[in-house]
Amino acid sequence: MTIRIGHGKSRLAACAIAFACHSPVYASIDDSVMTPAVEARAAPTSPHGCIAAASSCTGWKLGDATEPTSPSFASASAPPADTAPAYGPPAELPHSAADDAPNPQRVSFGQEIGAVKWEVGAIFAYMTITQAIVTKETQPFHFQDEGWFGKDTKALGMDKLTHAFNTYMFADFLQHRIEKRTGSKGAIAAAVLASGLQLYSELWDAHKVTSGFSVQDVAFNTLGGAFSVLRNTTPGLRDKLDFRLMIVPNSSFYTFKGSRHYAQQRYLFALTLAGFDGLKDTPLRFVELHAGYYGKGFTARDKALGREPQRKLFFGIGLNVKELFFHKPRSNVARMAGSTLDYLQLPYTAVHVVP
Repeated sequence: MTIRIGHGKSRLAACAIAFACHSPVYASIDDSVMTPAVEARAAPTSPHGCIAAASSCTGWKLGDATEPTSPSFASASAPPADTAPAYGPPAELPHSAADDAPNPQRVSFGQEIGAVKWEVGAIFAYMTITQAIVTKETQPFHFQDEGWFGKDTKALGMDKLTHAFNTYMFADFLQHRIEKRTGSKGAIAAAVLASGLQLYSELWDAHKVTSGFSVQDVAFNTLGGAFSVLRNTTPGLRDKLDFRLMIVPNSSFYTFKGSRHYAQQRYLFALTLAGFDGLKDTPLRFVELHAGYYGKGFTARDKALGREPQRKLFFGIGLNVKELFFHKPRSNVARMAGSTLDYLQLPYTAVHVVP
C-alpha cells in the first residue's frame, strides 16, 4: 500500500496511520518512501517532522522512491494474547482473596480502638461494679505515697507487680481482639486502653479512706502495658517469653484480698524453649526457665509472731504444661486453656531455688 501525501497536516495523518495500524505502512512523502525496516529503528524525528514509532511495528526508515515488490509483514504479528495491550488502558487484573484481606496499613489508631469498644465497655463495667462493692468509706481526692519494694511497704512491692500484671493481661487481651478483627497488631492502642482502664480504677482508690492515688501504681500500670507492646511487636518474642502469676494455696486455699492475698502470689518470667526453632522438635520443648519475685513475712499474723519481712528472688526450671497437653488444640476450649497457661503458672509444676 502506498499513501502519497503532501506537506503540513497530511504528514500528521501519515504518522497517525503508522501508529494505528498493526501492519507496515508505506507513505510516499514528496519524492521519498517510508518502507518497513525490521532491523533498523527510525530516528526520533524524521526530516519531514514525523515521529515514527509503534509497538506493533519494529521501525521505519526513509528509503528510495522505489516501492518494494514483495514487502514482508513479519514484524506486524499481533501481540500474544496473554500480554498487556500496547496502547489503551491496562488490562484489569483478576480479583484474588488477598484483595479482601485486612490491610494493616489502612487501619488507623481510632479504628483499632473502635474495634474493641464492647470489650473495653465490659471491663469498665466490671471495674465499676467491683470497686463499688469494696469501697466503704470515702473522702475527697487525695494522693498517697505507697513506696516501691521497701520492707516498710504494705506488701513488699507485690501490689505493684499486681498492677503491672493486670495491665499486661488487659493489653494482651485487647491486642488479640484488635489483631483478629482488623489485621493490625494494635499493640500500642491496646496498651493505651488497658492503662486507661487501670487509671480509672486508681481514681476510685484516690477517694478511699484506706488508700489514695498512688503514682507508684500508675508507673507499674505503664510498665505492664509497655511489656505487652514489646512482646507483641518483637518478632518471635511472644512464643518465647511469658509474664506469669503463680498462686500458692494457703490454709483457706485462696484469699481474695488483703495481705494474705498478696502473700500467695509469685510473679515470674518464663522463657519457653519450645519457642526456639532449633529446640521446638526436641524433648527440650517441654522445658521452661523461670526467674521471679515474691515477698513473705508481711501479713498481720506474721507481724504478730514477730517475723521479719523478706523479699525473695528465685530461679528455676518448669514444665511446659501448654506444650505437653495443648500443643495442637482441636477445640476452642483447648485453645483457651492453652492461652490461659501463658499467664498462669500452675503450682507444683516447677522447681524454684532462692539464692
